[in-house]
Amino acid sequence: MKLSKFGISMLSLILLNTGHVVLADGPSDNLPEQVRPVPPEGIVVSPEQTKQLGENLELLDLAIQSLRGQKEHAAVIDAYLPDVEICHRSVRDALKYGEFFSPKEIEWSFQLLQIGMTRAAALKAGETPWTRETGNVIRAYLSRIDGSAQPYGLEIPAGYDFDGGEPIRLDFWFHGRGEKLSEVSFLQQRAKGSGGKVKPENAIVLHPYGRYSNANKFAGEVDLFEALDHARRDYRIDEDRIFVRGFSMGGAACWQFAVHHAGLWAGAQPGAGFSETPDFLKTFQGETLSPTWWEEKLWRWYDATNWAINLSNTPTIAYSGEIDRQKQAADMMVEATEKVGLRLVHLIGPETAHALHPATLAEIEGRLANIAEIGRQRVPQTVRFVTYTLRYDRMHWVRVDRMSQHWEKAQIDATMEEGNRIKVKTEGVEAFSLVFPSGECPLDPAEIPQVIIDGKNLQAPRIWTDRSWEVGFDKDDAGIWKLASEELEGLTKHHGLQGPIDDAFMDSFLMISPTGTPMNSKVGGWCGAEMEHAITHWRRQFRGDARVKTDAEVTDEDIANHNLVLWGDPQSNAVLKRIAAKLPIHWEKDAIMIGDQSFDSSDHAVVMIYPNPLNPDRYLVLNSGFTYREYDYLNNARQTPKLPDWAVVDLKEPVSTRWPGGIPAAGFFGEKWELLPIRKK
Repeated sequence: MKLSKFGISMLSLILLNTGHVVLADGPSDNLPEQVRPVPPEGIVVSPEQTKQLGENLELLDLAIQSLRGQKEHAAVIDAYLPDVEICHRSVRDALKYGEFFSPKEIEWSFQLLQIGMTRAAALKAGETPWTRETGNVIRAYLSRIDGSAQPYGLEIPAGYDFDGGEPIRLDFWFHGRGEKLSEVSFLQQRAKGSGGKVKPENAIVLHPYGRYSNANKFAGEVDLFEALDHARRDYRIDEDRIFVRGFSMGGAACWQFAVHHAGLWAGAQPGAGFSETPDFLKTFQGETLSPTWWEEKLWRWYDATNWAINLSNTPTIAYSGEIDRQKQAADMMVEATEKVGLRLVHLIGPETAHALHPATLAEIEGRLANIAEIGRQRVPQTVRFVTYTLRYDRMHWVRVDRMSQHWEKAQIDATMEEGNRIKVKTEGVEAFSLVFPSGECPLDPAEIPQVIIDGKNLQAPRIWTDRSWEVGFDKDDAGIWKLASEELEGLTKHHGLQGPIDDAFMDSFLMISPTGTPMNSKVGGWCGAEMEHAITHWRRQFRGDARVKTDAEVTDEDIANHNLVLWGDPQSNAVLKRIAAKLPIHWEKDAIMIGDQSFDSSDHAVVMIYPNPLNPDRYLVLNSGFTYREYDYLNNARQTPKLPDWAVVDLKEPVSTRWPGGIPAAGFFGEKWELLPIRKK
């Protein structure tokens, strides 16, 4: 039987390029009241296999505990123990939570535990032979976010010189969607070398796990940088020849890394996937969208189309199959780049559905090899940079320090000109800096630099003799640019402290449960259930174990090191009681007060993110984990923030697969973390 083009396209959505059979998105995934579980239920493990795996897990656990207590070779053990721990944790969790999805995964788990035992024995002697292996190597790092061992895979070329030589090119390859891609399954892929389709010559390929199936967003985004930092310990990586690449969901991941962090890469090569949320869900998923005003605004976080001008800072090659419905992603980016004066290279695999066409892939590899010959341009003459949040505040030598308004466009175009001048044009920016590390500033150190900002000429300090230079500018009360003299007093939104709620879960966080009596039993019950939901779904969706303490156990060290996620109210949670008077939302006997509006405290709760009054360099979060829920797990384009900086939850409306209850009011704080007038829903 000969398939039509439509039939080929639909089949390719089911048989993805990873070689895994996955569930294709369809109309049934548009029904919030009928959400299937993600990940799905695993297969039954026989009592005998359960017993054998349990015994082997216990042996490996004993070896790990022994290593933790060993003083000899302590520094080496501390650095490389995650490479052992991941073998234990991946099998333990698959067994504990029913996440074995094939008999081969169970068989592989015995091998994985043996790898862990072999590594533990070597590490006991202070040795790490797996760090000098070529071919497919499974590795892991300890994440700062939740303290969990997180896996990644490496492909080390056969000729790699571990003892010397020049730094080597590295390509990231982001995997496709896989609802059954547990840690066991991922490590099995990486050990056997399946699931990756690119083989650049004389380059390391790094496969991030990306914390499961989220298109490398949120903690999945941080995963790339933590894995890269870990790999730098053992491999000489050329910082000017790092490429980001991916296909399908991995293509979506590549789009966001390309636009948010363009200045870090030698090039980007996204294939298929999605590049934004609204049009993709309408055209690909057939979903009828009715977002709240804050959801629509927060789409700007990961909608690459809004950030298209940033592709001027890195060479980019998009790929699509000619008859792939996910060609929509690159088509949207072609349109977006044209609007900002760029011409996006979009290579098409002829008569190809959801796959990489061999001849087109060969052309891509040739083009990337040419780009690698030149390498990343560390100090370009011109930087064009747009941002919608100070989560992304830097592009090459330009840094945005304050915005006029978060989630609205802030743009800087800066060009170095003759005569020791830099010409800067701004939009939506209140403060910025020009930053050159040692050796990188091309200006003449003997002449006073002139910086022309929106037509105003300012003299700047001379650069240093080591060719480093950092100078900041901000606006005065009249909106006129001047040299920045000193930092603003009080709270301001800045990089790493700008919200919304989901941002708190991109760094180290600690959940704090209440030990006191709640002000209202209904609200107290909701808080307890939502905390359990947050802990459970952090593990299911971001594949780690959330740190948890009671309010009585919190230490000064915890306050210094973590974003605090407080559950309860000022009566039930002792930590919240300490700081309640310093928050912009207040609790009274019968009401929750937000500005001049009140909400009945017997059936309303508050979720919020705010600088912690006990440590303003860290976040405080009230009564929330990450904000997207079960319905959104079914399509990666739905995995966007669902709540802004604060929201009131109406408990008269039940918890659903989309919301923690009704949301009668929600909003963003201002640029000084002030409460703004409440906008009607």
